[in-house]
Amino acid sequence: MRARAIRDGVMWMGAVDWERRVFDSLVPIPDGTSYNAYLVKGSGGTALIDTVEPEMGDRMRSQLDEVGHVDFVISQHAEQDHSGYLPQVLERFPDAPLYSTPLGKRMLVDHLGIDGDRVRPVKDGDTIDLGDRSLRFIHTPWVHWPETMCTYLAEEKILFSCDFFGSHLATSRLYAGDDGAVIEAAKLYYGEIMQPFRNHIRKNLEKLGALEIELIAPSHGPAHDRPQAILEAYAEWSAETPRNKVVLPHVTMHGSTGLMVQRLIAALVDRGVDVVPVDLVTLDEGRLAMALIDAATVVFGTPTVNGGPHPRVATVAGLVNYLKPKTRFISVIGSFGWSTTVGKNLPAMLPDLKAEVIEPVLSRGLPGPEDMAAVDALAETIAKRHREL
Repeated sequence: MRARAIRDGVMWMGAVDWERRVFDSLVPIPDGTSYNAYLVKGSGGTALIDTVEPEMGDRMRSQLDEVGHVDFVISQHAEQDHSGYLPQVLERFPDAPLYSTPLGKRMLVDHLGIDGDRVRPVKDGDTIDLGDRSLRFIHTPWVHWPETMCTYLAEEKILFSCDFFGSHLATSRLYAGDDGAVIEAAKLYYGEIMQPFRNHIRKNLEKLGALEIELIAPSHGPAHDRPQAILEAYAEWSAETPRNKVVLPHVTMHGSTGLMVQRLIAALVDRGVDVVPVDLVTLDEGRLAMALIDAATVVFGTPTVNGGPHPRVATVAGLVNYLKPKTRFISVIGSFGWSTTVGKNLPAMLPDLKAEVIEPVLSRGLPGPEDMAAVDALAETIAKRHREL
């Protein structure tokens, strides 16, 4: 695509990656993504904000052929999908200084081999003058790397937010409008990438609250031309109080654990608790990450395999621990043949949650009436804990 105007003298640049389905060999992106860079022209200079993945460099090269000279280059985030084409940009514009946070400078040198003498580290609140326009740098650490920052164009009330408020969504549209699908894609992005950093996100949201913002231009997905929607969504997602909701990742081998899972779902619903079962045989990691954003409780349904949890459950426990959701309570239900340690070693796989462990319910073989009554009691305990939140 050619460079496209989002405001007078402000251009979208970059590339839309329609085919990509996995990010960082880790994150599912079912709808592709985009790598957004921006060009801001003032009466006294032109600034390029971010670049693209190196593999998409030909797109940016042809766009730069259209726009002419660049006087300033800005790296908001050192990760390769935003800074990977920086070496070529700096070679093309040898007199243009490169601006980043102080930690960003070190990471650009370490990860991309950029000459440190080209990088001018900026303090939080520093500005550069483009004549009739200026750009202010706002440090936003841990969204989602420690060196990240945003850039604010006060004259147009535009926040260039990099990964903050982004969405992995390949689209020809420049603006989100009131399309709920964009917020849903942003929620998936938040769940997969931003969720472990919600404490930092809340602090950075407070900092951005002092700005008058009419457009948020992230580095993935369409721009938010109705920014209040995404700001309110981030405030909700990053808030510390969870919802009255249970996420139930589960797998069954011979049906016994499956019976207990169905009993727990029914018992929780009867008590007014929202339940999201997640079948680990057909797991969508992204949807699980989204479900975890506001869940008060996670209950793992697992048969015992060689004394411990089913390997699929153990893998998901590691994922849940990595995402660090605001979950307050965890528990385990499942069956075993002759002996089990799953009630102890599965919660031990979640040290970063710091959640209360509610007594697991484990059945020897096929669950009988006493086992099902214990599942009902677990549902009652969960509902009571949720009422106390």
